[in-house]
Amino acid sequence: MVAPNSFPYKITGLAVELGDQVDIATWAERAGIPDKKHPGSIMSGEALQHILGVTGKAWAPDRFTDARVLTQVARTALDSAAITVEDLDALILVSCTPFQVMLDQDALSLARDLGLPDAVAPLQLGAGCAGLARAAELTRKMNSERALVVAYNVTSRHAVDSRGALYSHGVGNKDHPFGEFLWASAALFSDALAAVVLTRAPDGDGMSFYSRDTHSFAGGPGLTDPLIHYPGGGVEHPPGKRNSTLLMSYGMNSDEIIDYYMRGMLENHQTLEQHRPGYLDQVSRVYTHQASPRLVEAFVESVGMPQEKTPSNAARFGNTVSPSTLALLQEDLAKGALSAEDLVCFSVVGSGPERGAFITSVHLGSRNP
Repeated sequence: MVAPNSFPYKITGLAVELGDQVDIATWAERAGIPDKKHPGSIMSGEALQHILGVTGKAWAPDRFTDARVLTQVARTALDSAAITVEDLDALILVSCTPFQVMLDQDALSLARDLGLPDAVAPLQLGAGCAGLARAAELTRKMNSERALVVAYNVTSRHAVDSRGALYSHGVGNKDHPFGEFLWASAALFSDALAAVVLTRAPDGDGMSFYSRDTHSFAGGPGLTDPLIHYPGGGVEHPPGKRNSTLLMSYGMNSDEIIDYYMRGMLENHQTLEQHRPGYLDQVSRVYTHQASPRLVEAFVESVGMPQEKTPSNAARFGNTVSPSTLALLQEDLAKGALSAEDLVCFSVVGSGPERGAFITSVHLGSRNP
């Protein structure tokens, strides 16, 4: 079990932009996924809801067209923190669907658009659902005074063509290790952007930990499966190679994902409880990663977490990856469900594999929390 550290940061700025909410029946009709059980037909929204548990998706292929969409959400977060870009000493991007792959161009382009001082080195993390925990750990390790973390996932740009239909290589793909189920990734994962400002607060009551789980896990051997497989596009399978296009899709190792989500989230919970006994009574919310509606519900029930403290958006929006927990926080703030200085907990697991959790407080609009 990993040992937690003090997390001397508060959330002082936040912005979230979700893709348009589309009901799953409408999305299914547009995507046109062939239904193997009924040759010549496409999978219905009812079938997708039965398989994945989602009733809707956040989807914006026409709005989230290039990396410039990150600039506005970043500026909104800075405005909500009542700071300017010159106040930052760290910029961290978190995404498994970057607009540009080579040379961290998403991060460098955003830094240029924001006017980030040239002496501040941006970080671009190729991270999935647990990326927020890695960003928090790096912020702590860097001893940053004020960090802007921008998390985004744009599945629609990977999954559908200009007509909104699922790319042909996402159906019946025999080259990808999980080719038969690539459509499930497109149906489950969704579009979202989020930005959060973490400001150093030495007098804060925060706590954090992070683990890759590649050496040992729950007393067993280390985990090696990345959970999400996207083998195309790199040096091993470069663009232009015969099957590289067929490998450039996100495929889920569903069995491993289910096992790791349940065990990893339980490990997070046990670590929090061991080092902060009664933490569920101390925090106002526990924002768990929204992997899928059924997994979230199963985990919350398995450890007896109060439902009023563990909101969920996976059924409505699908899995929005690293922005998912920040979207939950924004919803609570919009509803007035949190008060200033309320403690909140973020607990996430994801592809890599990696996982982590941190407890912090929300103090929006203040330079010096």
